[in-house]
Amino acid sequence: MISESNKCALVIIDAQERLMPVIANREGVSKTIQGLVQFANINDIPILVTEQQNLGQTLSEISGLIKDFQPISKITFSCFDCPEFVEALEKAGSNTIIIAGVEAHICVCQTALAAMGRYDVHVVGDGVSSRSLLNMQAALDRLRQEGVTITTKEMLFYEILKQAGTPQFKETLKLVK
Repeated sequence: MISESNKCALVIIDAQERLMPVIANREGVSKTIQGLVQFANINDIPILVTEQQNLGQTLSEISGLIKDFQPISKITFSCFDCPEFVEALEKAGSNTIIIAGVEAHICVCQTALAAMGRYDVHVVGDGVSSRSLLNMQAALDRLRQEGVTITTKEMLFYEILKQAGTPQFKETLKLVK
């Protein structure tokens, strides 16, 4: 259970122009990530975005929602093997990371596993995918076995919000209707 939104960081991994066209359920994953970004903006949750080198830029429908968008370029699969990512995450002061992006069985999985023991790790199941659904499902199964929390966009929203009636709740309703 996520205790405080001010201790969270949203990590979006490699949702890039050259990779997303071959991803299973790419439109659904992109829409989920867009909703996560909008929710993070409503709740002042820091957003970190990575881009694997040579795969193009982050999809404009995602990057365009992020104020002062500055992606973190990486060549590693695990974001934790990229010093710039580690520095940005430490600067955010988070103890919980919420992960979305691609590919689930490579960069998402390796990043989530590397975060275990250091952070409370939540992977948004409807916000991740791979080129094949088998690889995506294998990644989610493995992450669950390792103790990573697998959640959905809506589960996450309401877990962070904790109650109805707030201005954040009213803004979030627009994202789920």
